[in-house]
Amino acid sequence: MTGALTGAALLLFIGTGGGVLLEAIEHLKGGNAVIDRTLIAAMFLNVALILFGWFRYRGLAEELSQLSDADQRAKLLSQYDPLTGFLNRRSLIEEGAALFTGSLRRGKALALLTIDLDHFKTVNDVHGYAIGDALLTLVAEKISALVPGSSLLARLNADEFACAVVFDAAYPGVVDRIADRLIADLSKPFLIGETEVHVSTSIGIARSDIDCTSMDALLRTSDMALHAAKVAGRNRHAWFDGAMERSVQLRGELEAGLRVAVPNDAIVPFFEQQVDLTTGCITGFEVLARWEHPTRGAIGPEVFIPIAEGIGLIGDLSLSVMRQAFTAARDWDAGLSLSINISPVQLRDAWLAQKIIKTLVETGFPASRLEIEITESALFDNLPLAQSIVGSLKNQGIRIALDDFGTGYSSLAHLRALPFDRIKVDKSFVGSMLDNPDSMAIVNTIVRLGDSLNLPTTAEGIENAAIEERLRGMGCAKGQGYLYGRPLCAAQVRRLLAEKRLLAQRPDISARPSRGIAPRLAG
Repeated sequence: MTGALTGAALLLFIGTGGGVLLEAIEHLKGGNAVIDRTLIAAMFLNVALILFGWFRYRGLAEELSQLSDADQRAKLLSQYDPLTGFLNRRSLIEEGAALFTGSLRRGKALALLTIDLDHFKTVNDVHGYAIGDALLTLVAEKISALVPGSSLLARLNADEFACAVVFDAAYPGVVDRIADRLIADLSKPFLIGETEVHVSTSIGIARSDIDCTSMDALLRTSDMALHAAKVAGRNRHAWFDGAMERSVQLRGELEAGLRVAVPNDAIVPFFEQQVDLTTGCITGFEVLARWEHPTRGAIGPEVFIPIAEGIGLIGDLSLSVMRQAFTAARDWDAGLSLSINISPVQLRDAWLAQKIIKTLVETGFPASRLEIEITESALFDNLPLAQSIVGSLKNQGIRIALDDFGTGYSSLAHLRALPFDRIKVDKSFVGSMLDNPDSMAIVNTIVRLGDSLNLPTTAEGIENAAIEERLRGMGCAKGQGYLYGRPLCAAQVRRLLAEKRLLAQRPDISARPSRGIAPRLAG
């Protein structure tokens, strides 16, 4: 509209302005020219319109320039990570697709390295987000300096980066060397102001010429390889292979199965005997979780427990197994106890003690017959919360055992910090004690330590009579392991206890000690 108005004014000025100006000049010189005031006014109006149009044009041009700059900035923000200047995930896929196709056309392969900073959250928690952001910037600079200049670099999320490198498919060692350099250099301390920060790095690598048909597939498979590197111990790199994908598929199937199995009490308790090493009598059972999968058969806890922890089902699973075990053991002899291991993940739940106590009340199982086992590693994350949970359980008469003693972080400190009733010696020491002098020394030291602190010890993993005899000679109070039989389901335990007359329905159960029950140990 402004342009049309300005154009019309300019044409009118050209058509009339020349004549009017000549008449005005003639009149000023004293000539006989008659000035048409209407035309003079029209001419000035045209001039004003032309000036207005010009300034408006300038203003519009500046506005368009600003809009263009804003669009450019928005475009850059949509393509690049503002902190590191690397591509973002979407741009990596877009630009990587062209690199993927180009490398294929040239007879080359494309390697995608997914780079993760191990335990980066701890840096933010300890030093603050400003230090964390500064660290990410320095890491990005180091990655840029260590990889080939033609590489595509991206930041995928908070602490995860990616690097796409074209290489000769016959020489994958080139990529190995890049990964090794990254791991070595990123493990060196970073100095941020006066703060020295240490991190390690895990890297997953996938290549376009093996089981990858697109950039999306390359990202997915490199992420699987990254997971494998973390599981293997972190601070290393791993190449993708087909077994990883099968593992992911199996995990997905088991995740789906657990979501159905846990609420339907399909994860059931099995019971491992615990015996008094002096008398050989059964004193109780450790509760173990077992899953009979409808299509895959028996699945061990070493497989499904980590999955349950990862998807947030471990609390519900544990309470389900407890409820079933408590119900099964209600009418066992009053001298038989149940020991139940608590996952480290559960110790992050401030309401854990209340949930366990509620389950005891609902099932009618006495708190005095329950022993909760806690591993040393579970105490490392939040000792004050663990102390609060243990205190609440102890107030209800529940006993607490420190499980896998000697395999954790600061055993003596934890023994002083928490009111344990028992120490359990890890089976890795017990099983090798006859063949390994170090294991023998460790077991002997733990038993003597327990004796000096008035904490009875239970040895796990007893598989033969020679180990049992040596433990008995050391003064170890209790033992468990395959020497005494495999773990049993509830029905099998009931038959065993019936044979030993250890079911509580006997009329004289409260009047005298039960046959086959060892004297109750102190604590």
